[in-house]
Amino acid sequence: MLLVKEACDSGGWSTGDRGLTPCGVRAACEKEPVMDNTTFVGLDVHKNEHVVAIYAPGAQEPEVFSVSNRPEQIRKLAQRLLAKAPGPVVACYEAGVLGFSLKRQLESWKVPCRVIAPSLIPARPGQRVVTDYRDARDLGEYLRGGMLTEVAAPDEAQEGVRDLCRWRGSAQRDLIRVRHQVTKFLLRRGLVYRDGSHWTGKHHQWLRVQTVPDAVGQEVYKEMLVELERRVEQVKALDVRMEEVAGQAPYREPVGWLCCLRGFKTISALSVVAELYGIERFGSARQLMSYLGLTASLAQSGHSEVRGGITKAGNVRVRRLLVEASWHQMHSPVTSRVLAKRREGQPAWAVTVAKKAQMRLHRRYWSLVHKGKSPGKAVTAVARELVGFVWALLRLKDQAVSGEEAASPRTRKGRTSRGAAAVGTKKETAVVQ
Repeated sequence: MLLVKEACDSGGWSTGDRGLTPCGVRAACEKEPVMDNTTFVGLDVHKNEHVVAIYAPGAQEPEVFSVSNRPEQIRKLAQRLLAKAPGPVVACYEAGVLGFSLKRQLESWKVPCRVIAPSLIPARPGQRVVTDYRDARDLGEYLRGGMLTEVAAPDEAQEGVRDLCRWRGSAQRDLIRVRHQVTKFLLRRGLVYRDGSHWTGKHHQWLRVQTVPDAVGQEVYKEMLVELERRVEQVKALDVRMEEVAGQAPYREPVGWLCCLRGFKTISALSVVAELYGIERFGSARQLMSYLGLTASLAQSGHSEVRGGITKAGNVRVRRLLVEASWHQMHSPVTSRVLAKRREGQPAWAVTVAKKAQMRLHRRYWSLVHKGKSPGKAVTAVARELVGFVWALLRLKDQAVSGEEAASPRTRKGRTSRGAAAVGTKKETAVVQ
């Protein structure tokens, strides 16, 4: 336990660079004095049954048992923990299919619970035997040792909006899949549309009048068209619902600010805001870049230091949206009528940051392309810089912040810190080689 505290004091286990929250003794070292009478509980959770490992204060071996995944059993577990524990109780389980439901159930019965990031749980490469019993023991032991990292939990309203955005993305992918099935079905029969772009009104009219020689094939084609129309209507309905949510508090202002940026509209802006709930936990743009997996991977040993591609850690959905928005930066940085309309009614500081982003990212993209970088790598580097402007709009709100300062975090001495994803520096350029 003393070694754990020394590590906390030395800052060796700090997770602040990714906006994550430490748990257990490490959290106590960073925030408040250690409580020696705390009971730590590790939960290996499943659909039907949970394995519970309770580490009482001073105990070397845990008490392990299983409980059914039913509300009444969870209530009895919470009551048992509170009755037997001599002091505070802290429970934890890995983020997974149960989401945050178990955490909310336990906390409704006054038992604090942490949802742990699975990818940041310490691993034992030599351990070849994995059981629920051992997993629960390990979680409790790691929680007591301060070796786990907590996932920020949304409230139920935030989770509902996030699920709406994710379901719309899923519906859009289903629509694309059905579109491919329809066009390939016709292609196998020699029917190809050549009068313009696909999936316009004219293309849909052409699809409705096509016929297939055999009767069974025609029946299949009609079913495909019905499914296509259903998918189109589903995406339209979800778009309308997302527009309604985006026009209500607390999403109205942040969505409007993000829509000032080129490459963002209501759907993508609301998706970013919903996925980045609790933006206050990111104290700098560098933390958000790291959280989204857009910073350079690093392999350092002795005097050797090799920087590779981006880490691809964190939220893949937001990273994809940012990369898609970054493709717009290759075009001339002029303000179109559509973009000017989106900026109407928005605060002057947000429009100023968006204009600086528009000019800077365009220059950055073509600077990398002219140096020989591929368009894909250049767009990835631009997406990393775009994170800085997104952070400035969402985090600093009504302050007239310079977008360039937000996109290029610096230390007090004015030099880019070693761990920062410094925008526009030579080290950043090395990432996209």
